[in-house]
Amino acid sequence: MIERYTRPEIGAIWTEENKLRKWLDVEIAALEALAKYGYIPKNIPSRVKKKAAFNVSEIKKIEGVTKHDVIAFLTNVAKRVGPAGRYIHFGLTSSDVLDTALAVQVKEASDVILRGLRELLAAVKTKALAHKNTIMAGRTHGVHAEPTTFGLKLAVFYGEISRGTERFRLAAEEMAFGKISGAVGTFANVDPRVEAYICRKLGLKPEPVSTQIVQRDRHASYMTAMALLGSSLEKLATEIRHLQRTEVREVEELFEKGQKGSSAMPHKRNPITCERVAGLARLLRGYALAAMENVALWHERDITHSSVERVIFPDGTIIMDYVTGLMTDIMKGLVVYKENMLSNLERSKGMVFSQAFLLALIRKGMTREEGYRTMQNCAKKVWDEGMTFRESVESDVTVKQYLEKREIEEIFDYRYHTKFVNEIFKRVGLGGKS
Repeated sequence: MIERYTRPEIGAIWTEENKLRKWLDVEIAALEALAKYGYIPKNIPSRVKKKAAFNVSEIKKIEGVTKHDVIAFLTNVAKRVGPAGRYIHFGLTSSDVLDTALAVQVKEASDVILRGLRELLAAVKTKALAHKNTIMAGRTHGVHAEPTTFGLKLAVFYGEISRGTERFRLAAEEMAFGKISGAVGTFANVDPRVEAYICRKLGLKPEPVSTQIVQRDRHASYMTAMALLGSSLEKLATEIRHLQRTEVREVEELFEKGQKGSSAMPHKRNPITCERVAGLARLLRGYALAAMENVALWHERDITHSSVERVIFPDGTIIMDYVTGLMTDIMKGLVVYKENMLSNLERSKGMVFSQAFLLALIRKGMTREEGYRTMQNCAKKVWDEGMTFRESVESDVTVKQYLEKREIEEIFDYRYHTKFVNEIFKRVGLGGKS
């Protein structure tokens, strides 16, 4: 099922073949720079490029002996290149290649993720505009509060996902740094101009100061940005799950032809896709924590971060793209039961207007304490005696001393709560007509 939602190209970015191809790209760019600045013969890059190739299975066999993946890779490439191969990796250390190539892979994956996030935002925007004025109960603590609209509810998510997208974009920019500064970052064996050339060719920026590695605060920031986005998508998924409960049934995941909800109960329509989003968001938060643990390495580097990153970057970016695709499909196919929204709102029998009455009484001269007590007593009659809030208010002696019948009727108008919807939509970047 995952293949349906994950864009195929993001998986291809993290294949062993593509990873090694990126390593070779770094090595060839290094040869070009070294030749350009006179460190190796001018003809070496062209000679290497003619024959440069590798075989994944052969590299794995060599690594079984060397216990070092980069050395195994270099051995395999040099064997094919011949004598000119002695210049490959000239002045470099393993992490020059690993960190720079990883930055390129992350850059490519980030482009895919950002494309998916833009699609998700477009889907949320479309649904928000369609339901800008669809009245429903706002809930705090799970209890009816005051009326809102389903469009406004989605506008909140649009704003949050927009912030998360921008946060992720900036984190991706922070990750787009390479380093070719040698064993401890001093450029002792390689000119800084070589680093600048390689990074420019690969679409990266040179790390201003490094040790043997690019510092892992960049990586932790990137994983944290994805974890926050995942949390926002889980929040949206959780909202839909709550609204899909049988007792509420205000929205529903699209239930497709042939789909089954339960092996035992044929009637079931479960919010399984939203639940999948919620579960995978937990993985993203775990990966963020793992990335933070990678920040504090020993001195100029150790290798404790390496094994972690072999998991969290491929898995994390693929999961981020996957849950974004899931959420996009959910929003596009979301079934909205407007009648149930209104019906559920009216189950509170008008008590959602209690604050509007409180403010009206204050404007007429009643103290806030007295007004609050009066409205709470009116609401108590609704809870305890089953009357409507209108009946309770219209029969209340204190209220009648301050408000005329016409004024009471005017307050019982849902438009009181939706008069600034258009302004809110404009503020969050959701212009357009409903």
